Amino acid sequence: MKKLGIIFKEASENRIKGYLKESHAVIILKYSGLSSPALSALRQNIKNSKATLFVVKNSIACRALASVGLEPLVKTIAGPCGMVFVKDEPVAVSKVLYNFSKEHEQLKLEGGLLNDKFLEVKDIEFMSRLPSKEGLRAQIVMTLNAPISGFVFILSQVLAKLVYCLDAIKKKKTDQ
Repeated sequence: MKKLGIIFKEASENRIKGYLKESHAVIILKYSGLSSPALSALRQNIKNSKATLFVVKNSIACRALASVGLEPLVKTIAGPCGMVFVKDEPVAVSKVLYNFSKEHEQLKLEGGLLNDKFLEVKDIEFMSRLPSKEGLRAQIVMTLNAPISGFVFILSQVLAKLVYCLDAIKKKKTDQ
């Protein structure tokens, strides 16, 4: 019969592997010195962005990452670390993490993985400055709408000039 500690480690490792299969991105962060209320606030902010913060022993995280072929991520794990598994939109989560790290100096972004591409801290910071999906969609719609709007404006000006011209001709004929 297995010991309880071994069962817990295997369950944690399997949970990490499951999160990795479901997630579009993973971000590794260090939270050493972060207060418990601040960590709870971070968890809530991340949860609102449809992501999960998972804190586990480093040896378990390293073993799980190595078993799925993510050895470069193993190098980022040292000290008290957390793994943020992003299911929906990585840009929104990177904004939350980056802004939270600006407010709380104890939180350090270490790196991550986005669709099989390894991310450095500068990549995560760059993602945090990108607009959200909704913002990008709005920009595309505005860009597609701009030529049509310009064309409609030009046509309306031509019609307005025609109306002014006809009105001037009408006034000239009534004055004679």
